[in-house]
Amino acid sequence: MTDFPLISVVMPCFNGAEFLGRSIDSVFEQTYPHLELIVVNDGSTDGSLALLNAIQDSRLILINQQNTGVCKARNRAIRQAKGEFIAFLDADDTWEPDCLFKLYQAFIKQPETVLAYCGWQNIGLSGGRGAPFIPPDYQRQSNKLECLFENCCWPIHATLTRRLAIEQVGGFDESLLTSEDFLLWLKIASQQLICLVPEVLAYYHFHEGLQATQNTAKTAINHWLAQKKFLQQDPTLKATLDEKLLAKLMHGELLRRGYDCYWKRDLKAARTIFKAVMKIGYGSLQDWKYMLPSVLPYFIHSALLNKIDS
Repeated sequence: MTDFPLISVVMPCFNGAEFLGRSIDSVFEQTYPHLELIVVNDGSTDGSLALLNAIQDSRLILINQQNTGVCKARNRAIRQAKGEFIAFLDADDTWEPDCLFKLYQAFIKQPETVLAYCGWQNIGLSGGRGAPFIPPDYQRQSNKLECLFENCCWPIHATLTRRLAIEQVGGFDESLLTSEDFLLWLKIASQQLICLVPEVLAYYHFHEGLQATQNTAKTAINHWLAQKKFLQQDPTLKATLDEKLLAKLMHGELLRRGYDCYWKRDLKAARTIFKAVMKIGYGSLQDWKYMLPSVLPYFIHSALLNKIDS
């Protein structure tokens, strides 16, 4: 066992009792032999704390605190972590039993690697939207930086990262409510070697209740804010990418998300996103034709769309 470096698994938990046991089992059933699980009970008011207190496993480290939000919870766990590597698993997601072992093998094969990522599957989505997905090998692509900047390329639980790399970039930005992992990966992966493990090893479970990804408008705007923060902290990207391409990757992605909401008739989210895009001053005349009605009262905008749809 001592031949394996310690992996610290970080799991924030806020009112996650319904799924928490399943996620903890997923950690303790890993074939990788040397790990610790740091669970931050972030002010839960359900049965999460009682469930955690009942676990008799020396690998579990429990931090019980008042609610501070997921970023501060993760950062606190990272500060307490003893492992050379950090893995993140939310309190309602799971891994294949050999997930951590296979991710760790990427570091053995390429010692310069700072982050390994794998494929994943979304569970619980309707309409056949849960197909297993293996992302591209971004390290081998000539437009690696462009791909990383446009979108979050992997979910937080589909990675294993050297703790030093996370510490060097300051951990999670606590001012972001979502897309905090996107910004963290941008800071790390844009500058250093990353490695794809081309297997589906991680599972994101969709369910009723509050999940960070369910607020579409907030997620879209925070994604844009994460991009903006990255450019402020690392302005070299502006010199690397063409100005129009950079605007397309940033403002154009925000606009695309607005259109996605619009065509799905999620009008409240679309209006919020369109207003943000107009404030930036981005878009063609055709885009503004769709966006401008967002300044009208909601009931008027909705009535206009109802006439179009009928």
